[in-house]
Amino acid sequence: MKKADALQRIKELPQSPGVYLYRDAKNQVLYVGKATSLRARVRQYFSGQEEKSRGYRMKLLVDQTVQIEVRETDSVLEALILEAALIKKFQPKYNIDGKDDKSYCYFVITYEDFPRVVILRQTDFIKKKFQTPQYKRGKMFGPYTSKEQMNIALKIIRRIFPFHNRTEHSEKGCLDYQIGMCPGPYDGGISKSDYRRNMRNISLFLTGHKKKILKNLEVEMRRHARTQAFEEADVCKKQIYALTHINDIALMSRRDQQLPSFGAPGVRLEAYDISHISGDYMVASMVVFVDGVPSKRAYRKFKVKAVEGINDVAAMREVIGRRIGHFDDWGVPDVMILDGGKGHLNMGEKLFLDLEVDRKIGLMAVAKGPTRKKVDLFLSHLHPVRRAIIEDRDTIEAIREEAHRFAIAYHKQLRHKGYLY
Repeated sequence: MKKADALQRIKELPQSPGVYLYRDAKNQVLYVGKATSLRARVRQYFSGQEEKSRGYRMKLLVDQTVQIEVRETDSVLEALILEAALIKKFQPKYNIDGKDDKSYCYFVITYEDFPRVVILRQTDFIKKKFQTPQYKRGKMFGPYTSKEQMNIALKIIRRIFPFHNRTEHSEKGCLDYQIGMCPGPYDGGISKSDYRRNMRNISLFLTGHKKKILKNLEVEMRRHARTQAFEEADVCKKQIYALTHINDIALMSRRDQQLPSFGAPGVRLEAYDISHISGDYMVASMVVFVDGVPSKRAYRKFKVKAVEGINDVAAMREVIGRRIGHFDDWGVPDVMILDGGKGHLNMGEKLFLDLEVDRKIGLMAVAKGPTRKKVDLFLSHLHPVRRAIIEDRDTIEAIREEAHRFAIAYHKQLRHKGYLY
C-alpha cells in the first residue's frame, strides 16, 4: 500500500476499540491485532514506530500490506477476545511465525458440578495433573498470547458473572466469597441452575456473543419483574449495566497509550466529567494525562455538594472552582478539558475571570458531534491551546473517555453503598 493511500485510509478509521487485520495482494490475512483506538494504533505502524520498537519484521509487514480491515468492538476486553478468535481462524503469518506453541494460553471452563474458569498454557495439557476429566472434558477458548492480559480480563468478567475458583469444595476461608467475587455455591449462596446460567453467559462472552447475553438478561429481568422477584430482577439489571459499561482501562497496554508529547516535554492535560442519575449521587472526575499517558496518581474525584437537581453546568462550575483552589498542592495543568458544549466553555471562561486566574492555562470544552463519530471542540480565547494538542483528536477523545469512565465508576460506588450527601 502506498504511503499516501495508507495515510488517507488511516484518517477514515474510527477512534473506537476493535481489531485490525492487514491483508496482502492475494487477500491473505498477514496480521491481526487489537487496539484501544484503531486509528491511533494503525497509525503507529505506518509512521515507523512499530519498526523502531519491534524490529525489521514490522517494516516487512507494512510493505506487504495492501488492505487494512477493521472490526469495531464496544470495549478493549471484547477486542481481546475477537483478536484471539481471528488469529485462530486465519493463522496469520506475522502472528504465528516464530511463535512457540507452548507459550499459548487458553481459558478453560472446567467440567464439575460448579465449574471454574482457569487459565492454562499449552504445556499444562500434557502434564498428569491436567489429564483428569474436569480439565480434559472442559470447554477451551483461545489461543491467547498474553497470560497477563487474560488474568486482567478474567477479573473483569468475574465481577459481572461471579464463580467459585478454588479446588476445595467449600467456601470456608474464601476471601472471594466474603467480597462477593464468589457466589458461594457450596455454602448455598446460589442455586445450581443460576450458577450454570452464569457459566453459560461467560461461555457466550468468550465466544463474542455479548448481544445474545444482553437479550437473554433483558428477558429474564422482565420475567422476574412480572413475578415480583425484584431481587433477581435487580441482579439482571446490574449485569446488563456492567456489560454495557465495561471498565477495562487496565487492558490498555503501554503501547496503546503512547501518544505525542505535543512538541514539549511534560505537557499536562486534565479532563473533567459529571455523572449522576436524575441529579442523585452527583459526582465529578478529574483525570490527568502527561505526555499523552494517564497519570493515575494525579486523578481526583469529587462529590458535588452545592447543586440540586439536574444542572451539569453548575456542577462543573463547582468542581472547577474547587480545582483552581488546589493549584499550589496538585500542580497546574497546561490545558483543562470540560466534558460538555459551548455552555460549559462560557461558564469556565467566566469563572476564570471571576476568580482572577492569572495562570496560562488553556481551556476547552469537548462534546460528541451530531454523528457521534467524532468530537466537537470549543476553544477559549483567554489563553491559546497549542495547535498540536487541538489537532490530536485521538488524545483528546482518549482523555475524555477516561474522565467519563472514572466518573461513572465513582458514581456507581456511591450509589451501591447508598451514600446520601
